[in-house]
Amino acid sequence: MRLDTSWFPRLGARGRKWVLVAHIAAAGAWIGIDVAMAVLIFTSLIRHDDATVALCYQVVGLVAVWPLFIAGLVCLASGLVLGMGSRYGLLRYWWVATKLALNLLLTGLVLLALRPGLAELGRVGRQLATGAPVDAALHGMLYPPIVSPIALLVALVLAVFKPWGRIRRGREAATTGPLGAERP
Repeated sequence: MRLDTSWFPRLGARGRKWVLVAHIAAAGAWIGIDVAMAVLIFTSLIRHDDATVALCYQVVGLVAVWPLFIAGLVCLASGLVLGMGSRYGLLRYWWVATKLALNLLLTGLVLLALRPGLAELGRVGRQLATGAPVDAALHGMLYPPIVSPIALLVALVLAVFKPWGRIRRGREAATTGPLGAERP
């Protein structure tokens, strides 16, 4: 399947730089929000007083979901514009396709997996703040602040080093492997 982006105008040097600035700023915000979420979650693990744990649970529910989702969407939109408006394309190079897949996966997980978990964590935090006895376990919330920054770091490395080469199509794919190496 070839994705035809010929209808999309090529970005000039100045336009590309502005879209790239938006892309890098959104990615930086995304990483920063992940770090803030990690600080709150790990603080709630190492502190043993209910007031701090309750506050961490409530704050992480407020600051993580929608800012992460918006940063992911801005990264996605600017990445799509960069891909379609430059020589790299969207599905022309393995590193671009991998970054696109990571972005779609992480942005989707924010709504599908993180949002319900953090909503529950916020509810537990509010109950804990009133002094009510609750199960204050994190129930899987340890993974997002570890997995997401690692995936974003992988995307950053891909953007800088641009490994693997072009995605082969048709007869080219029959004679080369997925990463461009000659098949035996």
